[in-house]
Formats: sequence, C-alpha cells, structure tokens
Amino acid sequence: MLSLNRRPRVIRALAAVFAIPTAVAVLAGCGSSEPATTADGKTVLRYQGSTGQVSAFELAADLGYFSDIELRWEGDTTSGPANIQAAATKQIEFGSAFNGAVVKLVAGGAPVTSVLSSYGADELSYTGYFVRDDSGITSARDLIGKKVGINTLGAHHEFVTREWLHREGLSDQEIKQVELVVVPPVNTEEALRNKQIDVAALGGVFRETAVERGGIHPLFADKAIFGEFDYGTYVFRNDYIQQHPAAVRDFVQGTARATRWLQVTPRDQVLARFQQIIDKRGRNENTALLKYWRSPGIPVPGAVIAEKELQIWIDWLVRNGDLAQGKLSAKDLFTNKDNPYANGTYGPATGPTGEVVAAK
Repeated sequence: MLSLNRRPRVIRALAAVFAIPTAVAVLAGCGSSEPATTADGKTVLRYQGSTGQVSAFELAADLGYFSDIELRWEGDTTSGPANIQAAATKQIEFGSAFNGAVVKLVAGGAPVTSVLSSYGADELSYTGYFVRDDSGITSARDLIGKKVGINTLGAHHEFVTREWLHREGLSDQEIKQVELVVVPPVNTEEALRNKQIDVAALGGVFRETAVERGGIHPLFADKAIFGEFDYGTYVFRNDYIQQHPAAVRDFVQGTARATRWLQVTPRDQVLARFQQIIDKRGRNENTALLKYWRSPGIPVPGAVIAEKELQIWIDWLVRNGDLAQGKLSAKDLFTNKDNPYANGTYGPATGPTGEVVAAK
C-alpha cells in the first residue's frame, strides 16, 4: 500500500511554507556563485525544470525570442515553494510558484519581485478536486474529518482547498478538521482509488488520465472559485534585477511572447514543438503524456500580472491571522514594466511578434 506523508491538521500543514523565510535567511549567503556570461557575451540564467514538460521560457529559447540570455538547466524542481526558495537563496536566478507562496516568502523578508505570470486556470487547464463516485461526498461539510490529497504544503492546492471550504460556510474550527495529505502527483489518483484519501487535487495530465479511467468526478475546481485566473508568477531576486536589468528584461519579453505563442498557436503545432524540444535536450524523458496538454492555462495575453492576483492572497493570509494588516501591498510585489503586452510594445490582441491575430 502506498505510504503517505500526512499532517493531522490543516493549520499544522502551513508550517512548511511558513518556515521558508527562516530557511531563506539562513541560506541567503550560502548560494553558489552566479555564472557570468557565455563566450558570446550572453548572461546565463540557471533554472529548474520539470520532467516531460516544456516551460514557456524553454519554449522562448527554442523559438529564438532571447537575444541577451542563455538558459542553463540545474535539475528539476520538486514544488513551487522549493523553486522560489532556490531562487531566493541564489541556487538559481529565477523561480515560479503559486502567488500565495510568493506573498508569504516576501512577508518573511525574502527580497524577490514577481515579473511575469507563470501559470493559471483557463477554460481547458485547471485543477479539479475529485472524489470517488461511490464516496457519498457531495458538499464541503462532508469533508470534516476527511483527507484531501495535495502535491505540496503551502501552495496552490492547499490555499484553494481552504478558500473553498471557507466560501462554503465552514468555520475555522471545522476547516481545521479537514486533513491535508501530501501525495506525489503521480500517485494521487492511486491514493484516491485505494481510499487512502477522500479528495484528490488533479491537474493537467493527471486529471486527464484519471477522468479517462472513470469512477471519479470533481467536487469543485479552482476555476469555479475565481474564474479564469493567473495563479502563479516568476520571481527574481531584487539584487539580480538591479545588477542585471538587461537579462531580466530579455527573459520577460521572450517568455511573455512565448506564452502568447502558446495562446494563439494551434494545439497540434504546440505539441509538435514540445516533442522537438524534449527530444533535443536529451534528458531521457517520457513524451507519451504530451497528448494530454490542452492549453497554456494562462488566460491573460502575454502573462501580464494583475494586482488582484497577488492581493487576493495577501487578504487571505491577513484573514487567517498569518499576516499583519497593512504589512504588504500587492503593487509593491510585482512589476510589468518589461512585459511587451503591458508596456505598450504590443497590444493585447496581437501575437508573439506584434502581428494582429484572429480572436479564438
């Protein structure tokens, strides 16, 4: 039987992400030295990837959208909070995470700034919270004393679960009785079907394949709570932004354009390009699951950040007593100045090179 890493109460589950600022403070001086430049003068940006997947910035590099930077893969990330912690501690130059985790990291003193939206929910790409057809679970109240399987603590799945429970009328004490269980995404469906958890947070290929097998249905979905919404951002350290403004600017403009390419390019062409990129990088990855890719999951043209996408999680943390009122303001946590879809270079109805594109 699958062994699960379990925390008994939701309130205790947040300990991991709340501990990140402490870890950042301890490790801030311990990161490896930043790589300088390539032989042809490009600034090297180290990053963590995801096996079997192609990020927007990896696509941007393949499309030739960068002129001043070169990407260097430093391995794969385990979660969003771990990814932005690696960026904050100078192990890599940038990272991506759920905006609630970004807010908490900044609140703890980490000097980072969001520069571009990195993921979200649109009509086709979202996270569903699934139950077995025979579970008898039909409402939020049915989850009291039950287990919800999530991918990591202190990130998207946890925040959305707690927000849904709150909106459905559960008290703080009742919400504390809903257990969060950390399960690797590849094992979450199995844990649900084996009745080790009662609800499974499933997105992307894991949602698609699980639904294909039948016997489960969504209790709720993140897009039903907030609509089509950008949930995460790419962050850079503030000192890196100050010291290497051209590199950050090139990363943002290229990644924004690659995101737009994903938003306006037919799916079959996207999948063919992903296949080529994965084949070329030679990491011995399984590409069989690419067919389950549906959309970029970012509803905003060019991944422009909206203030509300960070403010909602500031308000959430304040409401839950995890952040002092007035300590943070969303407008101070992000910038869109380098995004061509925000600074006037391209209009929101244009494509990755500024061309007018037909509405989808």
